[in-house]
Amino acid sequence: MKMQKNSTKMMVLAGMFAAVLAVLSQIQIPLPSGVPLTMQTFAVALIGYVLGWKYGIVSVAVWILMGAVGVPVFSQFNGGPGVLAGATGGFIWGFIIMAALCGSAYRKKTAVSVVYSLLGLAACHLIGVVQFSAVMKTGMAESFLLVSLPYLIKDVLSLAAACAVAKAIRAGLNAAGISLAAEA
Repeated sequence: MKMQKNSTKMMVLAGMFAAVLAVLSQIQIPLPSGVPLTMQTFAVALIGYVLGWKYGIVSVAVWILMGAVGVPVFSQFNGGPGVLAGATGGFIWGFIIMAALCGSAYRKKTAVSVVYSLLGLAACHLIGVVQFSAVMKTGMAESFLLVSLPYLIKDVLSLAAACAVAKAIRAGLNAAGISLAAEA
């Protein structure tokens, strides 16, 4: 019974964090490249750091599935399969790997945690650049300069901020008697 209660608790938290990702996806600054500056990187890292790799993947997958069926949860209140197949869709797919690696990073020593988090960010950017390049029919270098490089400093800072906020959230949940230690 305890295992089922923990799974239910984690699924509820995964759904709640999918909603947080949907909300933070709308906080954005449009840029000429067509890839807006958003809070998505922060939200995905936060999801991983709080929920761990397994439920981090579940949470991001729920958000992607909502968007895939047309719920306007992606940036600029977009939804539908066209977004996932479009120029910025690679970043959305990359969020799954990023959540997994940030979730794996959370309980590691600081240096290893930083490496895992940066690998997650790099994977997200790589998938995003590759899909942007294919859809927009631009070279990889040009795509990198347009849709990755301008965001790297903001995204690295987002990882650090998400880690700090996750520590506070975990402490608050623990104080409320909701332990995440076994799930992360």
